[in-house]
Amino acid sequence: MSEDQPGALALKLNHLFSTVKSLDSNGKEYSNEFVAQQLTKAGVPISSSYIWQLRKGKKSNPTLEHIQGLAKFFGVNVDYFTNDEVSARIDSQLEILRAEQEARLNQIAANPEARWMAARAAELSPAGRRQLVDLLNLIYQVEHMKREGSEEGRK
Repeated sequence: MSEDQPGALALKLNHLFSTVKSLDSNGKEYSNEFVAQQLTKAGVPISSSYIWQLRKGKKSNPTLEHIQGLAKFFGVNVDYFTNDEVSARIDSQLEILRAEQEARLNQIAANPEARWMAARAAELSPAGRRQLVDLLNLIYQVEHMKREGSEEGRK
């Protein structure tokens, strides 16, 4: 392997970055900075530049704590980074989840009411969008509880 080619750890880490995305990130890849902040908040101090070095293959021997933190952040088993069979199985599962998320987002995008609400929400201030998210979560919880209650009544 040439020196400018990333190693197995870098390839696996980059695959996670390109595959695992938050629904509220509009399909964008997590940044090194965001991941570093989240890991540090969770008690695993790491810098964005160190994550960059891992992703570029410049560093290839992170601490167990860093591997555990990265695995937890991306929702994979620690063995993902060390066992190719586990990596292949998880990659297959991640692909299924990605396809399901994409289908769901396409379904939402095809809904005219959802597009209208998204267009209006985009015009709000960040504070207004936070209030809207809070309101939507409240409405969702109320409707979810009603559905659960009516399902319990049928049993």
